[in-house]
Amino acid sequence: MLRDRAFVRLWVGATASGLATWALPFVLALAVLDRALTGTELGLALGARTVGFLAAVPAGGVLADRHSRRGVVLWSGLAAAAAGPVMAAGLGRSLVLLLAGAAVAGAGQGACRPAFQALTAEVVAPERRQRANAAMSLAVRVTTLVAPGLTALAAVVTGTSGLLLVVGGLWLVAALLPPRGAGAPVRGPRHTSVLYEFADGVREARRHPWFVAGLAALTIVIATGYSATAVALPLVSRDRYDTEAVLAAALTAYTAGALAGAVLIARWRPRAPGWTALAALACYGFAPLCLLGPVPAAGVVAAYVLAGLGIEVFNVLWFTATQREVEPSRLARVSSLDFLASYGLAPMGLALFAPAMDAAGATVVLAVCAAACFMAPALAALVPTTRNLAR
Repeated sequence: MLRDRAFVRLWVGATASGLATWALPFVLALAVLDRALTGTELGLALGARTVGFLAAVPAGGVLADRHSRRGVVLWSGLAAAAAGPVMAAGLGRSLVLLLAGAAVAGAGQGACRPAFQALTAEVVAPERRQRANAAMSLAVRVTTLVAPGLTALAAVVTGTSGLLLVVGGLWLVAALLPPRGAGAPVRGPRHTSVLYEFADGVREARRHPWFVAGLAALTIVIATGYSATAVALPLVSRDRYDTEAVLAAALTAYTAGALAGAVLIARWRPRAPGWTALAALACYGFAPLCLLGPVPAAGVVAAYVLAGLGIEVFNVLWFTATQREVEPSRLARVSSLDFLASYGLAPMGLALFAPAMDAAGATVVLAVCAAACFMAPALAALVPTTRNLAR
């Protein structure tokens, strides 16, 4: 893959966008430590970013199917790059500027995600896409593993305003570097209504029972398993183990597991890729399960290794199947539906998790989350066509 210059450009651009997406909330959190932001302002900025993301994902999918996928990556990346200096100017001075920049950054991130997915299908030959998707995931996981320490060190030198400019520079790389797609698919008929064309993408998704079942399972797992990690894991680390080290070790183990999953699936071609993907997705259930009882700290770390490995194997097989099976002229819209459902609904799980723990108790809520993570992929596997993720 590294000998393919077009793929290398795409890989570097996608990696830059992934790193920029990860870095923004981390940099804003550093601004709270520096007292440039309050906790309330941080919540508002992250909320504005999420709103921008959710609003732009479906529109980005429609535009990427109407026009050049490379063009959508360019303009969405440039918008997110421009948001960096705007947020830097507003940090500690103007909340309106900060929120506007955060919303634009989220919109750029949301619009480019389905375009990148569709552009990969144009740049990479079908028989090489699984390895290409694994390479992209591997790069993102490596950066998220080493970036926190590097970012914290950079903050000492440049300050958080300077880091926001660096985030904008990463988006500039993501906008300018990816190549044009070779052999782009013929576009379908264009309609004036964005909603109509997005609904056309939904109809395309419904033609693939494996996609509907897998997306439902993925959404449930992210909404429950991710919420357990974000809310319950810090509390368990503090109250049961009396140290933040378990929290840090578990999150590092998750990333390490994901790295191992990306390396594994880059070369492994399972005979039943759909069932393999769903079984891997179910491994996320070990994350809330290990928080239920007095498990040794090493057990928590091992559970998060399995969760990270499983989600990465699922992601690579899922993206590869979507790029292969979905009608090319509707691929970006179907990908936008994927991101909108799986990642867009995750904040709802976070919002409901803490009140549910207060009402029913942590043990009950974690047990429900673990059961949901195991059962949702198992039920999805019963749907026809999921065995091979193909019609």
